[in-house]
Amino acid sequence: MTEVKGMSDEAESPATEEEAPERGENRQPIVSVLGHVDHGKTSLLDLVRSIGVDRQASVMDREAGGITQHIGATEVPAAVLNDTCAAMMGGRNFKSPGLLFIDTPGHHSFTSLRSRGGQLADIAILVVDIMEGLQPQTIESLEILRRTRTPFVVAGNKVDRLHGWSSERGRAFIASFHEQRKDVQALFEDRFWKLVGMFGEHGFNLERYDRIKDFRTDVALVPMSAKEGEGLQDLLTVTVGLAERFLEDRLTDTLGDAEGTILEMKDEVGMSKTIDVILSRGVLQTGDRIVFATSDGPATTRIKGLKRPRGMAEMRDAGDRWESVDHVEAACGVKIVAQGLERALAGTTVRLAKDDEALEAAIAACHEECRVDIDLQEEGVVIKADTIGGLEALAFELGQLDIPIRMATVGPVNKRDILTAESAKDPLNRIIAGFSIAPNREVADRLTAEDATVKFVAGEIIYHIIEEIETWRADTKAAAEAAAREDLVHPGRLLYLENHTFRGRDPAIIGVRVIGGRVHIGQRLMRPDGSQVGQVKSLRTRDSEDVREANQGDEVACAIQGPTVGRHIKEGDEFLVDVPESHARRLRKVELTAVEEEILEEIVRLHRKENHFWAR
Repeated sequence: MTEVKGMSDEAESPATEEEAPERGENRQPIVSVLGHVDHGKTSLLDLVRSIGVDRQASVMDREAGGITQHIGATEVPAAVLNDTCAAMMGGRNFKSPGLLFIDTPGHHSFTSLRSRGGQLADIAILVVDIMEGLQPQTIESLEILRRTRTPFVVAGNKVDRLHGWSSERGRAFIASFHEQRKDVQALFEDRFWKLVGMFGEHGFNLERYDRIKDFRTDVALVPMSAKEGEGLQDLLTVTVGLAERFLEDRLTDTLGDAEGTILEMKDEVGMSKTIDVILSRGVLQTGDRIVFATSDGPATTRIKGLKRPRGMAEMRDAGDRWESVDHVEAACGVKIVAQGLERALAGTTVRLAKDDEALEAAIAACHEECRVDIDLQEEGVVIKADTIGGLEALAFELGQLDIPIRMATVGPVNKRDILTAESAKDPLNRIIAGFSIAPNREVADRLTAEDATVKFVAGEIIYHIIEEIETWRADTKAAAEAAAREDLVHPGRLLYLENHTFRGRDPAIIGVRVIGGRVHIGQRLMRPDGSQVGQVKSLRTRDSEDVREANQGDEVACAIQGPTVGRHIKEGDEFLVDVPESHARRLRKVELTAVEEEILEEIVRLHRKENHFWAR
């Protein structure tokens, strides 16, 4: 499809047998699930895990092909896939040895986890609530998929919420749709076409998977219900089918030195520092030398142990239920135990270095991977992230808003970050944006104090961070403009009211109505001919309340130092608030009312009779 760049034309014309490079056996595609909050990502993964329950009665059954969970991943082997999708496949079997679902948060998988210059995931499933359509996080997911050139399938979830829809666990969508009443089918079609329109607004051609003639031009929609367990076989069939058809080179690139992507570093009881890794290529064994990235550059160590959770233990809470293995093969998840891993950067690649030549190549590749490809400016904001990929993703979104970046580093917020942000000349740039990070203990209180000099915005979802930054910058700009307006002398026009002379001189106290703009204590007044009147000393309302400013429509008693009533001024006169030349220039950059602009132009014309270049 045009927007799904992973499905390239090259995939349709593989090299001939004589031209093809040496390849290994197919590995299982790595799948990541994306989507808006509450649209069903977790329910989908739970449904995937549930399909192998019958095969998990014993360790023997599980080893024979039941679903297993690795570090941060769930593996659905070919035996389970073929059995689940038998009705869809018509007796044929998949070429792939299975599917490996990454269990990390969807956005983090794509913004942070990279493999050999691309994304760790080979293909993605974008979960969309068919009743709600595209939401902010769904749109962000689409942009990530477009930017990373990753092929994807849309899971149109929650068809069971359509009024009158009848679900049956394990049934394919195609079979289910034909069993629905005509009015229910019409409801579905209405939701479907609304989705088509939404995707079209973002440049994607959405089509129901069973109606697609060319998967290179259309994005496949697979309607389903993760809650009721309906339509999963359709989704698995389409996902594996797309991967096998368009990602052959990637899935057969299994020979050569092992490579994997670090999900996170952990401190496990009894094992010290470990790293959770998705191995995407090759084989790792105990005792192997590996190269990994740190904030200070490449580092090397030797594997002391390889661990997998025992049985079906949940990866996030395996406790002491670990078992050692001698080796692991791609694609899989594994926990690596070794010295020096506390500095390992999540989202970067761990590489096997069998000999000196491989070591040199791995170090060079690690250096390149550690290079942050972000355009830095002399003036701008400070950004932080837990991974290089996350840092670049955050920088990309800020670039879309033309927000400059001064410093971009991986790791928790530290004192240097605060000092850099504080030194920004533009107040709008005195901000630290953090993706999946927190401040260290030394500066945490300083960032959250009421009198903090730097704004700290952090979160696990980039679009939330961007929204908060935009809101803060808009509020800060508005506050600055309001403060500037307070300091600036604004244009105003006053009318000396009939029968409102309270004192004739020293100072003259008269009743005035502000017929345009505003007047403030301390400002000077002039006549419409440009001659000076005097300076405003005080303003008082009809309720005898002293005020510092009066605005259009207000009537106040105004004390003016300078003129004498009857000699210099008289009832019925109009006065203008005289604006200093430097203020007139600044007023051009702030938002004025139409009346204020009109009065300002009159004041400028009066001054330019004496000085042609006044306020230019």
